[in-house]
Amino acid sequence: MTSFAGWRMPLRYGSETAEHLAVRRAAGLFDLSHMGEITVTGPGAAAALDYALTGQLSAVPPGRARYTMMCADDGGVLDDLVVYRQGEREFLVVANAANTATVYAGLRDRAASYDAVVTDATGDVALIAIQGPAAAGILGPLTDADLGAMRYYAGAFADVAGRRCWLARTGYTGEDGFELFCRPADAEPIWGALEAAGAGAGLLPAGLAARDTLRLEAGMPLYGNELGPDVTPYEAGLGRVVKLDKPGDFVGRAALAARAARPPRTRLVGLTMASRRVPRHGYPVLADGPRPATADGGAAAAGAGGRRRVGAVTSGAPSPTLGVPIAMAYLDGDAAAGELALAVDIRGEAVPARLTELPFYRRKQ
Repeated sequence: MTSFAGWRMPLRYGSETAEHLAVRRAAGLFDLSHMGEITVTGPGAAAALDYALTGQLSAVPPGRARYTMMCADDGGVLDDLVVYRQGEREFLVVANAANTATVYAGLRDRAASYDAVVTDATGDVALIAIQGPAAAGILGPLTDADLGAMRYYAGAFADVAGRRCWLARTGYTGEDGFELFCRPADAEPIWGALEAAGAGAGLLPAGLAARDTLRLEAGMPLYGNELGPDVTPYEAGLGRVVKLDKPGDFVGRAALAARAARPPRTRLVGLTMASRRVPRHGYPVLADGPRPATADGGAAAAGAGGRRRVGAVTSGAPSPTLGVPIAMAYLDGDAAAGELALAVDIRGEAVPARLTELPFYRRKQ
């Protein structure tokens, strides 16, 4: 167990590698009750979310979900979110655990002039995810939902093991799977039913460590690593979530429009290591080649082996699926273009790295 955003969470149940591979090959079961759940309801709920977030939530039909972001006035990312439209006037906003208070306060303030009610429902909701190629087969007999007809990023109210849930085909692993939002009192019976149903199919309970390596392989950003208030969606390669053409104003629009009009100074990329040494968050990324002058006319700082620093690792880990260490990193424009030999400074040693297109892993459809 480990402390995480005010919660005690399972880092692993046994072997994090076995848990990771279970999700890739069969299924994994995750307790995600630390995630924040905020409801926005009322006649003005859709308009309030259009103003508060970068996406056009009013265009999302009931029963569908949208990945979006809450940005500050200067365009910096305050959190990345999944928003489910549960009805014409009902939305469920899912925030990262560490940002729940920020998102709740931001939504409440930004919705103040709309006919909408913003409620922090985190304490009233438990969240269980079942992810992997066997997920639908395990969950299917336990629910009255038609899983075959449910599209990716869709959801519906359904019974699971006799308990009422909001059941959605979403996840954070790069695999097919489902997330079940239920009452806290129903979480343990649902978990037990899923665990029993999946026992013969290779399902394993999975902790935060496996969740992190799974999302890294899938090239999915983590707030606090790839995303933060000093980054706009454009540096992260997620400009698609900013709907500059939606009607009306929204928070951060002017700054994001200006940002969209010029090339990014840094870009999020993937790196595959040429050795077994593992790059970690914050490690410098180095490049061979001439060092550009700094603003005061001096030479850019050198790293290990006399190379110049061109960026930093945001997330890195051994990849159980690929069998090599991988990382995501923000690199300067010339280094991100793939024209320079790259390395990661790992404890004073320049370890060669290869620029790799994201995601590292894409499931078979």
